[in-house]
Amino acid sequence: MTITISKHARELGEQAAGKASEILLSAIRSSGKARLMLATGQSHFEFYEALLAMEIPWDKVEIFHLDEYIGIPASHKASFRNYLVSRFTSKINPFAVHLIDTDQDPSLVIASLTEKLSEAPIDLGIIGIGDNGHIAFNDPPADFDTKELYQVVELDERCRTQQVNEGWFPSFDDVPKTAITATVALIMSCKTIVSVVPHKAKAAAVKETLEAAEITNLMPATMLRKHEQWFLYLDEESASLLNRDIYV
Repeated sequence: MTITISKHARELGEQAAGKASEILLSAIRSSGKARLMLATGQSHFEFYEALLAMEIPWDKVEIFHLDEYIGIPASHKASFRNYLVSRFTSKINPFAVHLIDTDQDPSLVIASLTEKLSEAPIDLGIIGIGDNGHIAFNDPPADFDTKELYQVVELDERCRTQQVNEGWFPSFDDVPKTAITATVALIMSCKTIVSVVPHKAKAAAVKETLEAAEITNLMPATMLRKHEQWFLYLDEESASLLNRDIYV
């Protein structure tokens, strides 16, 4: 685990984008291509802006989508398909983009994504941490045992409340109750994980992720501590509850 604490979200985004670029370029040099899994959400705004400024041969990068709500169209402002296309993939020329199309039968979507993923491992996963400690939509108590790569999950109250607080939905009842998500097993199979976690709202989850006495599915992000190549990017706000003598 490597922790970098920046002054603010923009600096954090630039630092994390620099690391992501380094990892992607290394994968391209060694094998001619790279596979990238992408998270979305408010925490990643500055990261994607910075990543777009990096000199990366995107035509050699295959992109996978981390998670998506069931029950809203791709045109909805909260759709993660909408987010990825409008903020990122439409501005580059990637080798391929595999979105989670929840307008289709979830079992068929999962089967298709699983087949694609079986071709080669993910070189880099961009993974956030939710207010409730979730990674992707693996809310507590997360399934640490499944070997599946994607699954349908029910979203817990704190997760749905976070989406309202960030302005994606007008009310709690408008937030979908289910989603398709990359599993913890898939996230942990990424060769390298970069976590982009700014803002005060994430401070308690960050502290619990790093300082919980044990790895627990009640705080799913604690599992990231077991990954040998985990790079965690925080800002002053998200790191505000940490004992800085330990982490700096």
